[in-house]
Amino acid sequence: MNRRQFLKTSGSAAIVSVPGRGVWAKSGFCRRRPSDAKWPSQAEWKRLHDAVGGNLIRVNSSLTALKNDPGGAAAKEYLANIRNPYYVGDHPGLTQSLGWVDAWVSQPSVYAVAATNAQDIAAGVKFAREHDLRLVVKGGGHSYQGTSNAPDSLLIWTRRMHEVTLLPAFVPQGCEGNVAPQPAATAGAGAIWMQAYDAVTTQGGRYVQGGGCTTVGVAGLIQSGGFGNFSKHYGTAAAGLLEAEVVTADGQIRIANACMNSDLFWALKGGGGGSFGVISRVTLRTHDLAEWSGGAFFNVKAASDDAYRELVHAFVSFYRDHLFNDHWGESAHFRTQNTLEISMVSQGLDTAETRKVWQPFMDFVAHSPQKYTLVGDQVIGSMPARAWWDVEWRKEHHQHVFNSDSRPGASPSNVWWTGDGGQVSWFIWGYESQWLPASLLESDSQEKLAQALFQGSRHTSIELHFNKGLAGAPPEALERSRDTATNPAVLGAFALAIIGDGQGPAYPGVAAHEPNLAEGRKAAARVHAAMNELRAVAPIPAAYVSESNYFEKGWQQSYWGANHAHLAAIKKKYDPEGLFFVHNGVGSEEWSTDGFEKL
Repeated sequence: MNRRQFLKTSGSAAIVSVPGRGVWAKSGFCRRRPSDAKWPSQAEWKRLHDAVGGNLIRVNSSLTALKNDPGGAAAKEYLANIRNPYYVGDHPGLTQSLGWVDAWVSQPSVYAVAATNAQDIAAGVKFAREHDLRLVVKGGGHSYQGTSNAPDSLLIWTRRMHEVTLLPAFVPQGCEGNVAPQPAATAGAGAIWMQAYDAVTTQGGRYVQGGGCTTVGVAGLIQSGGFGNFSKHYGTAAAGLLEAEVVTADGQIRIANACMNSDLFWALKGGGGGSFGVISRVTLRTHDLAEWSGGAFFNVKAASDDAYRELVHAFVSFYRDHLFNDHWGESAHFRTQNTLEISMVSQGLDTAETRKVWQPFMDFVAHSPQKYTLVGDQVIGSMPARAWWDVEWRKEHHQHVFNSDSRPGASPSNVWWTGDGGQVSWFIWGYESQWLPASLLESDSQEKLAQALFQGSRHTSIELHFNKGLAGAPPEALERSRDTATNPAVLGAFALAIIGDGQGPAYPGVAAHEPNLAEGRKAAARVHAAMNELRAVAPIPAAYVSESNYFEKGWQQSYWGANHAHLAAIKKKYDPEGLFFVHNGVGSEEWSTDGFEKL
């Protein structure tokens, strides 16, 4: 709450193809489960335990305790922390989303390699390949579609690899003499974006393009494409990747950048997490920090349907004339109760400039008091950009925008935006996205777009995320984002429309917290009906892989467009046996929906 160019050929000769094992080429092959006779013996698990320095752990889930022993200590601890994403992330048996109606439910792996380095990851990958195991990878555990979750599996858990280091003059390996040094930051695979922002911006005074939600994993976001508050100016998070250390399906630790394994490097930039290998660390471009960051936050209530139609149209026109540029990001929400909720952020504008931008729209609202009412607080202004993620600065200035990790001994920087709290332990009813082309902002199309937004909001609320469409971005940001695997539709989109609904906390079998399946299915139908109003004016399927429908039809086209064919070839090259599987990931068509059986 993008896609790109094809690879450069340099470095591709360094790839060593993994020989197929024959049996996986046949339909009907099944990965092993604990009930199978060929499941690894305790002696074999002990060998893996020793190979990873004692970091193989048996995975348990607090959810199981909550069902089986609701009055026990484990259940009480979980209930006390059920809304704390740091607690959730620190437990290998938990995921931030608890499931999706008629789709998936959070269930723990059998064992986890609690990796501390690339060698641990490689040992786990080799073990899974040799023993025909279902393999799962988790850093942040944020996947709405359950891609970091599978029962009867071996988990590669990278949470402990969370170091972030600033590099003043980085040159990718193999690029010496061909690429100028540039400021960068290296993050371990288990780092989350709050850790990156704290190191790079609060402490280091620079900017790294990451995700909006502070508890999303760095590596996972990069592999999905990735958008944050200010990506309209800097481009996608994937576009900032300079180098990755990655373990491929053969268990080899490889360096991927523009000069070495460049095809794999391109695939990691938006080709989807968990499909091409296990990242152990990433190195990201950092940028000069703007002096100011800020935004506009307010709600307008319309007195009637007709007044709301007029308000929606007025906002579309205002956005096109005043906000359609690289200063502005985040969202506008079109609510079913005829309310327009503005929650937009800016970079590079001081308070006077920010308020001047919004004055025409505020005048429009003020001039029709019989039609429109400002509801609640209105905040329009700016602050020092270096303080954007600075917990202490926010406290000193009475900006209560963060929730904090209340566990004893927790770091003061363990915080998350209050607006992201609803994602923690929620059970998804329906969720869909669609990129909206900038052509809809043209004068002869604005009425069509406004009408679609109004009609869609009769079903359920709609969000437009302007920082998740790159039309209006600077040329250099567009070029960097074009050279990634994300659907190229993002380059010409002014916004990503997101429509979703759910409940939480909820989990099957837990008294008083059961998912409401009947209401969930009705909500999913409303989400789909609302999105269909927008698809009528933006008919080419184009959805963001990390924020999309679990049941997305034609997901290959929606997620990657023309880039999918090349991604499929890279998948075959680096993972011919299909060791890495995620729902609706590249190559997943060849497997059953749970990833256990070769079709």
